[in-house]
Amino acid sequence: MHKPIQLNEFEMVFPHKTRFEGFNYQITYGSRIGIIGRNGSGKSTLLKMIVERCHDNAFVGYVPQIINDNADLSGGQRLNKAITKVLSVDPDILLLDEPTNHLDSSNYKSLIRMLQYYPGTLIVVSHDKGLLQNCIDTLWHIDNGEIHVFTGNYDDYIREMKLKRAAIESKLDLLERQKKDTHSKLMQEQERAATSKAKGKKSIAEKKWPSVISAAKATKAEETTGRKKAAIDKCKSELNAALADLRLPEVIVPKFSINSSQISKATLVNVLDASVGYSKDKQLLSNVNLHLNGGERIVIAGANGSGKSTLLKAILGDESVYKTGDWSVVKRGDIGYLDQHYDTLSPQQSVLQVISDLVPDWSCTEARYHLGRFLFRKNEEVDALVNILSGGEKARLNLACIAAKTPKLLILDEVTNNLDLETKDHMIQVLSEYPGAIIIISHDGDFLTGLNVNRIVDVAQFKSNRS
Repeated sequence: MHKPIQLNEFEMVFPHKTRFEGFNYQITYGSRIGIIGRNGSGKSTLLKMIVERCHDNAFVGYVPQIINDNADLSGGQRLNKAITKVLSVDPDILLLDEPTNHLDSSNYKSLIRMLQYYPGTLIVVSHDKGLLQNCIDTLWHIDNGEIHVFTGNYDDYIREMKLKRAAIESKLDLLERQKKDTHSKLMQEQERAATSKAKGKKSIAEKKWPSVISAAKATKAEETTGRKKAAIDKCKSELNAALADLRLPEVIVPKFSINSSQISKATLVNVLDASVGYSKDKQLLSNVNLHLNGGERIVIAGANGSGKSTLLKAILGDESVYKTGDWSVVKRGDIGYLDQHYDTLSPQQSVLQVISDLVPDWSCTEARYHLGRFLFRKNEEVDALVNILSGGEKARLNLACIAAKTPKLLILDEVTNNLDLETKDHMIQVLSEYPGAIIIISHDGDFLTGLNVNRIVDVAQFKSNRS
């Protein structure tokens, strides 16, 4: 057991942005905390800050998001090995950063079971709904410069968020009606004031009013108009401020450069009697037979380390992969590829340059309009270099690229790893509308359901006896 760990005035403040500040909390033994929030909100950094604070009070086990050891193992195998090593020393506090990434179904269930029975203090950064629901009883949500603490499981949190969203939407509707009413009153007041002023001038000109009375009436009318306008302007200002404080997740409505009517149903991938590996003597898969037509969506399934990603590399023509058999694949220029790191983006280019280079015929205005569909709107967002973007921003930029120059075939390798729930929804919004064919590796059930997959191909049927 460990003594209570005090977090006093925790903050992450940069010159251009505050991630969070003024956070105070006491972590007691047995706490089960899940840290959630948008990509780039500071979750991983917060976890590292807690690791540093905990070392003074307890025996700590920490597994980061990126594990570079054992490069010859798959991502899931590396993660399993790291967690097993940490647990072998029986830590008082276990801190995990996105521990469900890469895990196949069997290893995922084992992890959830292990975390449920872990007796110490558990602090996890995760976007996985199953883990948050079954292993966590307190949520820290980093949002809008603050850390909001919620006591309860993830389903309770979602219910509260839905109620809050409904209340916000109701208030937004009310404020919009008030804005329209205020605008109408302002127009009426301006029209009334103009009529009154014209009538006063006429009365003075025709000598109907003594000059002193006329001046007094005119001054009083102007003062009344001024007060009403000031009150209306104040109301408008307050309404606009209230609207600015109410942030709802935005929806991406993509517009692709081609549509489904332009997509041929012809064969895109046809693999016959093939083997895949990294040398003649080290084959991971054999007797591979795979067929994909235009518009189809298939999932490549299998256990960690079973050769799924290697099969995708073979389809992409990666020269590091040794393959035999008959391979008929659409040309590389007609294939889009996304993995969890979004490495296809040039790190030293700006967001605008990425799209401008992809579609050189577009004007700057056209490129910016397109980026706006994918929520890159401010100058600092459009001009930002790729190497400073968060994972979610890189995901949205890749989606913008796919929409701007739409490939016939899209290959996705664990693209939802590390994505916050809002960005994952954006990914589903765009890819569900994508008109081409998709080959997917993913262990994310919600993601696969959203993409309307046609069939599942388990690589276990291709397992080589000579691996």
